[in-house]
Amino acid sequence: MGEPSNITEFSVSEISTAIKRTVEDAFDYVRVRGELGRVSRPASGHIYLDLKDERSVISGVIWRGNASRLPIQPEQGLEVIATGKVTTFPGQSKYQMVIDALEPAGAGALMALLEERKKKLAAEGLFDETRKKPLPKMPRVIGVVTSPTGSVIRDILHRIADRFPLHVQVWPVRVQGETCGKEVATGIRGFNALEVGGTIPRPDVIIVARGGGSLEDLWGFNDEEVVRAAADSEIPLISAVGHETDWTLVDLAADLRAPTPTGAAEFAVPVKAELMTMVDDLNRRLSTSLTRLVQTRRTELRAASAALPAPRDLLALPRQRFDMVAARLEQGLSINTQSLRTRLTNASSGLRPALLSGQTAHGSERLENLKTRASQAFTNHVQRQRMKLDNLTQMLESLSYERVIDRGYAIVRDANGNPIAQAQTITEGDHLSLQMRGGTVAAVAGEGGPTPKSALSPKPTPVPLSPSLATSLEEHMAQEKAKSLQKTKKKKSKVSDDTQGNLF
Repeated sequence: MGEPSNITEFSVSEISTAIKRTVEDAFDYVRVRGELGRVSRPASGHIYLDLKDERSVISGVIWRGNASRLPIQPEQGLEVIATGKVTTFPGQSKYQMVIDALEPAGAGALMALLEERKKKLAAEGLFDETRKKPLPKMPRVIGVVTSPTGSVIRDILHRIADRFPLHVQVWPVRVQGETCGKEVATGIRGFNALEVGGTIPRPDVIIVARGGGSLEDLWGFNDEEVVRAAADSEIPLISAVGHETDWTLVDLAADLRAPTPTGAAEFAVPVKAELMTMVDDLNRRLSTSLTRLVQTRRTELRAASAALPAPRDLLALPRQRFDMVAARLEQGLSINTQSLRTRLTNASSGLRPALLSGQTAHGSERLENLKTRASQAFTNHVQRQRMKLDNLTQMLESLSYERVIDRGYAIVRDANGNPIAQAQTITEGDHLSLQMRGGTVAAVAGEGGPTPKSALSPKPTPVPLSPSLATSLEEHMAQEKAKSLQKTKKKKSKVSDDTQGNLF
């Protein structure tokens, strides 16, 4: 072990406290110029940033109370002058600057930042002329985004009242400070969010206005959020920020830039007196034009009527034809009436009651005779047809194979019930059926061949009447009966027609 040392021993906290006290005593209140590097805004509301130059970096913090009072918001790349004190952060053995005030390092720094932002937004097309919307000729409601207590709103209201009194809606905002940009953007979007025909009237034109000031005072109107809100506005927007020589990015995004807030009011509304004068002038010109047109048409009508014939000449010939037709009409009516009277007299002479009674009695007698003759003819025809049917029935019965069976004959059928006409078709062992008087008997063919023709009896075997022949006979009888009924109907129809002819 080495020799004991008489150097004083310090704890870590003692060293950190001593260093903190030394730094704060040496740099109690300083102004530091540098470029802003990293800028952080946590939810606590404090702002943490880096101040740097070409060789060194100092960490800085702006407490929430001071951050809300800054004239400009810190952004990366902005050259500023920070005022505050240097202290240490013992927890990490770091030193930092607690900033009380922050201002741009001259107007050149803000202008450089403004130009850079302008190029960025222009590249996105927010300043294109194709996005500009025309202002309405006769707006009904004017929306103004500005401070409700400044002279700007009074100037706008006074100018609108002088030119053309309209309904004006004010969206109150701060026109300077940290929250200026956000409030102005909210006002623009709020007016656009109103429904057409809703409880709160939707403006036809929006005016964003503020009085003059330095670049730092107008910095809120260079905020990106304000520019984007102005470019996205569906309602035509007039920018009137500052004086004529001042300009901001919202001027470039607006549909129209006014040199002053009063000028914005003049752009937004027409002059009522001028409109009334113009309407009177147009009314006078319209009356003069109508009078001149009527006079011209009257002159043209007179010239055209001079070439037309007189009305009495146009109507003379038709009037003469009318007189001739009227005279003929009276004569024709008389002749036609006389002719019709003669025809009526001739017709009425044959309508005596006695004559009608005689004709009716004669017609009734003829009708009775015809009915009697028709009934007798129908009865005779039915008797003839009945006799013919009886003869055919007797013929059918005499030719029926069943009558042959009754005389002692039989019909031989095979196993399928088909009649067998020749013995040569039967072979030994075939199952047969014999239909005879009194019923049918089953049989089986035995030995032996067919009987020779010479051994057969010379008496001819009756040929049974086939079912097809019986059907043909029945159809023939039905057809004959139908023909007989049809002839009877024709005779009755002829008798009826003759009777009607005699009646009339």
